[in-house]
Amino acid sequence: MNQKFRYYSAILALWGTCALAQQDTISLKEVVISDTKFGQSKEKSGKIIEKITAEDLARNSGQSVATILSQAVGLEVNGNQSANGKNLSYFIRGGRNRQVLIVIDGIPMTDASGINLEYDLRLLPAEQVESIEIMKGAASTLYGTGAASGVITITLKKAAKKVIAGNAYMHFGTQNTAESFKANPQDFNQGIGLNGMVNIVDYYASLNSTETKGISQAAGENFEEDRFSRVNALAKIGFQTTSKLKLDFFANYDRMKTDYDGPFDNVNNPDVLENVSLSEQFRFGFNPKYKYKKGEFIVNSGFTLLERSYDEFSSFSGTTDQYVYTSRSVVVDAVNKYNFNKNFFMVVGTQFQFHDMYTQTPFDEINRENAKFNMIDPYVTAVFNSKFGLHINAGTRLNLHSVYDNQLVYNVNPSYHFKNFPLKIITSYSTAYITPSLYQLYSPYGNLVLTPEENVTAEVGFETTFLNKKMTFNAVGFYREESNSIGFFFDPETFASYYVNVEGENKVRGFETTLSYQLSSKLRVTGNYSFTDIPEELNRLIPKHKGNLALDFKANERTLFSINYQYVDGRRDAFFDGGTFTTTNVFLGSYQLVNGLIKYELMKNRLTVFGAVNNILNEKFVETVGYNTRGRNVQLGINFLF
Repeated sequence: MNQKFRYYSAILALWGTCALAQQDTISLKEVVISDTKFGQSKEKSGKIIEKITAEDLARNSGQSVATILSQAVGLEVNGNQSANGKNLSYFIRGGRNRQVLIVIDGIPMTDASGINLEYDLRLLPAEQVESIEIMKGAASTLYGTGAASGVITITLKKAAKKVIAGNAYMHFGTQNTAESFKANPQDFNQGIGLNGMVNIVDYYASLNSTETKGISQAAGENFEEDRFSRVNALAKIGFQTTSKLKLDFFANYDRMKTDYDGPFDNVNNPDVLENVSLSEQFRFGFNPKYKYKKGEFIVNSGFTLLERSYDEFSSFSGTTDQYVYTSRSVVVDAVNKYNFNKNFFMVVGTQFQFHDMYTQTPFDEINRENAKFNMIDPYVTAVFNSKFGLHINAGTRLNLHSVYDNQLVYNVNPSYHFKNFPLKIITSYSTAYITPSLYQLYSPYGNLVLTPEENVTAEVGFETTFLNKKMTFNAVGFYREESNSIGFFFDPETFASYYVNVEGENKVRGFETTLSYQLSSKLRVTGNYSFTDIPEELNRLIPKHKGNLALDFKANERTLFSINYQYVDGRRDAFFDGGTFTTTNVFLGSYQLVNGLIKYELMKNRLTVFGAVNNILNEKFVETVGYNTRGRNVQLGINFLF
């Protein structure tokens, strides 16, 4: 089928049916936290914040966090349709992993041993998540380094308001590419959770495990199946010591093991041992909350130890080499909200971060005694909500870094909500920074004179509801500019390689829109469309056009049918040939996916079963050059609440 015809058909389908994404519409009365760190109604927020609720997550049963996020407007998660062990890339408004900050329960997440300080979302199972908020644009004023193109705020599940409650679930399904077919289950996901409240104590605990095999990460002949396994344990306990003071503690352990393919695996050396990667994450923290007459004070603190290792076959030595990466991170964010009156409040906080790393490979070693830094960031945000509909959110942050000079960022975000008409107009101008990573500073390729990347975002848009609130619609146009980016330089005369700040500015423009229509009490149509215009030389794996369309039909109180469609435009990529050590630019074609789900409550509010078919049309496509993608696959699952 002609690609242009397919593309325009997708756009017409989105608009012809008045569509949005697979998330619930955010009503203007809904509470969001991303733009102030404290709950406030959406009508007073100066941002268009997309919220994925617990109900939305339930309608995506069996899907990973990455796949669920990929259906949000303006958010591309490359790798979500590949084998489970495939590394992920996140793109918001043309920004890459290092420009997208992930926050879990108020704590910024990072892997301090990584080149770009990025967090690996493969460590997090969707079954532990209560809700997700996606706020786009530069947001370093509130969140610090990394919040350059957007912030993904993830809230984990909490205790129920009864003595004991819980759930147990099991999902299993096939794992095939478009060219293979195995009917037996290859993908297993199971877990159990227990939570409740006894007097002043509340608790939550869960255990999850995932095992997958069936396809190879790498595309091509002679590659063996790559296994993926993950174990997640999470525990929370809280004490309501007084009516004003709440003390929360958490601890969790995540372990992920996956096979992966090197450039020579099973092609020139069919008898080599499998390459294996292992990631282990240990986290614990303390989160007190104190409410008083005029406001609230909270502390989000956490310690993370992350260890990664790779056992990789070397074609040069004929043996297996080991690569070890270890990082430690401490984050403490103390923030106070003070209400001067009903129309004006101020958020004042200080965030402390400490990171160090240790690396040992066959080629180099980085000692944590040298590779470490800390940051202390005081920040303030003022929020004014007038009686006549004008809302202003403005603030500033000072980044004090132990290696480079101070960095100042700020934001100005006015919006107006009409009192007699359900329309909100938003506009904002915000700046952000991204600190150089420990690896970019202290590795053999490091450069201690690096300075932070700087980002600016300007946006304007609106959000409205009409037809008796059955239809909601929003649209936003944006302009993003990044400068002082960190790149890799190779000197052909000295053969030296090191990181440098690249001169010049990278500019991205775009447009995002979402629309949802509740046709009846049983039928809802939702959809979204995003356009991202990025310079050709910088555009890798980012689609210019992307759209999602979903139809939910609730046949009765116990039965739900859901079908969704996704269009992803063609993208540019580059292929590195490990045999010839050359890089070739390639263009990846567009693709379309159709998925279906049916859920039925065998016992109301107790026992639910579901069946899903992903990639119903068995579309053959490429997400990343050289890697497999999943074809038509079937999933079955059961969830029991008690």
